[in-house]
Amino acid sequence: MVGSVCTTRGIGEETPDRGAIGRPLKIGSLELTSNLLLAPIAGYCDLAFRLTCRSFNDDPAGEQGGLGLACTDLLSPHGLLKGTARSLDLAKTNDEDRPIGMQLYGSDPSIMGEGAAWAVEHGASLVDINMGCPVDKITKKDGGSKLLCDPDRALRIVESVRTAVDRASNGRVPTTIKTRLGWFDDEPVAEWLAPKLIEAGAMAVTLHGRTTAQKFRGHVDLPGIRRVVEAIDGRAPVIGNGDVKEPEDALRMIEATGCDGVMIGRGALSTPWLFRDAWTLQRRGSCPDCPELHARIELVRRFLELMRKHRGDRGAMIQMRRRISWFAKRLGPCRPLREAVRLAEDPESVHRALDAFLGGNLQPAPCRDEQGTGRGADRIDQPAAGAA
Repeated sequence: MVGSVCTTRGIGEETPDRGAIGRPLKIGSLELTSNLLLAPIAGYCDLAFRLTCRSFNDDPAGEQGGLGLACTDLLSPHGLLKGTARSLDLAKTNDEDRPIGMQLYGSDPSIMGEGAAWAVEHGASLVDINMGCPVDKITKKDGGSKLLCDPDRALRIVESVRTAVDRASNGRVPTTIKTRLGWFDDEPVAEWLAPKLIEAGAMAVTLHGRTTAQKFRGHVDLPGIRRVVEAIDGRAPVIGNGDVKEPEDALRMIEATGCDGVMIGRGALSTPWLFRDAWTLQRRGSCPDCPELHARIELVRRFLELMRKHRGDRGAMIQMRRRISWFAKRLGPCRPLREAVRLAEDPESVHRALDAFLGGNLQPAPCRDEQGTGRGADRIDQPAAGAA
């Protein structure tokens, strides 16, 4: 599928209770322009990509402000406090990147609180606690979704972070959590733990509708998210997460679960305009047209130049080689272009390849592989965590 596809849905007069559909999300005193958020995608959610997604917020083709809030990559509080180059790069933001959520991972309540204060002092509009990452390098240090196995520690972390954030921001910046349904498939935890985390100070809960055991396999459990929504019972917003790849998926998430907002991860990697489309679908009942091919190519150029600005040519080229397969999912058959970008030695070579593609060169020879059989498809680097 090349473009973002959606159809007119009956979400207008014939739907008596629209719930959160088309309603901007409010978390504490933080008012967003929509109910859609960009997930903290490990290895992908850098400043350049966040700005690329935000560039569609003012697109006249759709409803304004589709991306309500974007999150940084996962941040180590130890790295932030020590001022390591990697942590500071992952936390980098600017005035165009607002509102911005900074997500912290770890298991020490005191250090998490200190890291949270650092985040507020360096521009965070919201501080999120990672209780959902299923990756071994996080969980083996008792962080991420391992906190679902240690409720007492999870509660102490929320209390510490909320206290530190309130002190650093005078109560202006909300504290939130992102978690999963549970650790094991047959032992749901979130539906009884999430209300306790809210009592401890969390002002919103983002829920990925899978367990740690599933990681990113299978399908999102919408009834499982609904059970958590019902358990929280309106005491704080619940943001659903998982398997949102098209605008209708976001609408379905809200309708099926009763959640207040939707966080989008991997679906945005190939379709940065997904927030525009999903918000317009909620507000108008239909989607704008997919951006024209030249506009999609310009999006790739914009990302490349933003990367050059914020990470230099070497960093930009590393990321372009990783991400061209994601962008290419919305460019139609373009294997020669993908290969040209992967083999490019510098940004100028990438621009030449994009020019050639628009000029009709670097087009694939007709073959079954490029006509939807699925065989022979290029491998796409998968985000490690927090990306659904």
